Amino acid sequence: MSIQTPWGAPYGGPRPPEPNIPSKDVRPRRLWYLVAALVGLVLIGAGTALIVTTVKSAVGSIDTAHAFRGGDTKTFGFVRGETKAIYVSQSGNGQVDCQVRGTGWSGSMTRPTSTFHVAVGSRSWERVFEVKPGSSGEFTLTCTSEQPAEFALGDRPEVGATIGGIAAAIGCFIAAFVSAATIVVVTAVRRSRHRRRLAAPSAPPPPWGPPPFGPAPVPPPGPMA
Repeated sequence: MSIQTPWGAPYGGPRPPEPNIPSKDVRPRRLWYLVAALVGLVLIGAGTALIVTTVKSAVGSIDTAHAFRGGDTKTFGFVRGETKAIYVSQSGNGQVDCQVRGTGWSGSMTRPTSTFHVAVGSRSWERVFEVKPGSSGEFTLTCTSEQPAEFALGDRPEVGATIGGIAAAIGCFIAAFVSAATIVVVTAVRRSRHRRRLAAPSAPPPPWGPPPFGPAPVPPPGPMA
């Protein structure tokens, strides 16, 4: 036995189909998915630009065009108070020694307390000395190493700026993922809730609920035998 309800579906029957809600009527619009993608791309582009700029700055600080082999002597122009760095590219970890000579030379040469490496093409350059001239002029630089090596003079690296640039780039990449994911998730959740609200007024009461008009009628007794 089944009980006919006022909505035309028998009590205990199958659930009626969900109403068809056009996507254009659901809020927020799907345009926000595109916004999430654009925000992610902009932040990724900014992070990539920061890395490229940082690397170019570090590479450009080394005068590889005037590099010289270990044991050779090269003349460079020094400016008083302008600290320069000496870089080495060698196959191993040989002991390095450098000297600056010339008439009227005065200044100091120190080993940095931190390491700094720069990759230029297939070669890696390591900062080994920092030179602070006490006078300006043309002076000769001679460097040697226990390993076959090449040396180059360059600007003193801004370690803090380099680390800051890389950290900012990583921050952009993380922000790109977090912001895009957040926009997508929030948009999907709010669209789902709005779709349910739009469907609620037109959906009939669930046919598997209790009978709306009291208990089910009892059929009359059959003829007695």
